Amino acid sequence: MRKVNLFYLISMVLFGMMIAVSCTKEGPAGPAGADGTDGEDGIDGQDGTATCIECHDDSQVLFARTIQWEHSTHATGGNFERNEGECAICHTSQGFLGNLDGSYNYEEDGAFISNPNPPNCYTCHMIHDTYTTDDLAFTVTGPVELRNTGGATFDFGNGSLCASCHQGRTVDPFPEVGGDDIEVTSSRYGVHHGPQANTLAGMGLFEPGTGYTDHPHKTGIANGCVTCHMAEPFGQQAGGHTMNISYVYHGSTEVNVAGCTDCHTDPDGLIENTEELQAEIQALLDELKGHLDAAGITEEGSDSSIPGTYSAEVAGACLNYKAITEDRSLGVHNPSYIKKVLQNTIALFSE
Repeated sequence: MRKVNLFYLISMVLFGMMIAVSCTKEGPAGPAGADGTDGEDGIDGQDGTATCIECHDDSQVLFARTIQWEHSTHATGGNFERNEGECAICHTSQGFLGNLDGSYNYEEDGAFISNPNPPNCYTCHMIHDTYTTDDLAFTVTGPVELRNTGGATFDFGNGSLCASCHQGRTVDPFPEVGGDDIEVTSSRYGVHHGPQANTLAGMGLFEPGTGYTDHPHKTGIANGCVTCHMAEPFGQQAGGHTMNISYVYHGSTEVNVAGCTDCHTDPDGLIENTEELQAEIQALLDELKGHLDAAGITEEGSDSSIPGTYSAEVAGACLNYKAITEDRSLGVHNPSYIKKVLQNTIALFSE
């Protein structure tokens, strides 16, 4: 009986405690505490694309330049697979820029550009350096040293960028009038395929005789190449970033004279005079080629040189023939200079 009563007593105590706990209520909230110390205001972040629209705007100019470039020889025929040694510094974008900043030394054994690109926006402009219009600045400015001139320079203005590549390659030894005989060891003896800077500046060719004068194309065009070759474009065929000077219109080949008319106010007369000049220069080239064939340094039907030892005059004449042929303007780049070079060179064979 005591055991039952004790169990009963304990149960009642526990039940009472449970009722007491369940009946306990939370008291009212106390007064609000003091405010904490204010934190520092954050600094607004900068919009990473804020300056992009300086170039990537809605004017469509950037697209126009892009499609012009896509139809240019730079994009389609620049031979950028020639990505080894010295070739790479003009045929590839990376080699060109690497030659400028010293990161690509074409004279090192095995010099090679991996994944080469043709000349493009990054080659000529400081693209995505500041992400502002400053990125349109040129990678090359100021006077350019021309090869085969003993270190002489010429400032082509904006065209100095073009002249960095579009000039003859080094010929060593370079013939001198009355100098030592020259050993020609290759059928490719010459100044290579792009000597336009040399013909425009009238520097770096073999110069027998006297009477050389500077033409207004050299002295009067502040920005050299770009004035004519990058004039107001004709679609994707000529001018602008195509850099072509001619285009096809209704089946007829036309010259883009947009960059010429500031000086040549008669476009029809300009075309007529140009055709006359080019015919005259072609006739002089043909005459010179006949002399080279007779001298044995070339043969009829081929412009390739024939290895052998030749007088400085014959070797120099061969260089001039190839340079003016490869210039491909048939005298237009520097009419008076090119004409005199050919006349004086031809005269060597009658002395």
